Amino acid sequence: MKKLIKGLHKFQKEVFPIQKNFFQGLAKGQNPEILFITCSDSRINPHLVTSADPGELFILRNAGNIIPPYSNLPTGEAATIEFAVGQLKVKDIIICGHSYCGAVEATFNLDKMVQQPILRDWLENNISPTLRLVNQNYKDLDRESLSDILLQEHVLQQLENLKTYPIINEAIAENKLVLHAWIYKFEDGDIYAYNSQEGQFENIKHY
Repeated sequence: MKKLIKGLHKFQKEVFPIQKNFFQGLAKGQNPEILFITCSDSRINPHLVTSADPGELFILRNAGNIIPPYSNLPTGEAATIEFAVGQLKVKDIIICGHSYCGAVEATFNLDKMVQQPILRDWLENNISPTLRLVNQNYKDLDRESLSDILLQEHVLQQLENLKTYPIINEAIAENKLVLHAWIYKFEDGDIYAYNSQEGQFENIKHY
């Protein structure tokens, strides 16, 4: 906490005065063009990775960058999506997974999460079905390779889950919205984007 408070004081003394007009402009409203969905993992900073300024990204985060399929039950994820698409009129939605994801790794050992029943059920309901498919289709791979494939398939599944939302389908049909699947790798700072035509993730530096 001391480090955060020290950082806050530095922001108020050194950063805000220089960009005062910019921050006062933000107080009048927001107009982001992108909904950025990613994990709660503390190692991910969407603004840092994309060099985006405050006000440019509308961000949704949870454990495992999960988007449950559409239902009539209100959830924070559904509310955020509807606000982003219906009110803010974002033009793009990015689902960004990441290497060494704790949620993905934990799904391999849910029986050990006795003391975390809510998290265990969250992963069981939203990642385990994908893990079962990966295990069925890639029986001969080692654990590390399975984890990598599960990460990719998990991100793509969340993209499919997004398409179950009526407001998403309507915006796509009207050519007002584009969906993207990304994977950020901590170890080299690279981001891989899914190329639907090639059926694989490609390093975005080549775009």
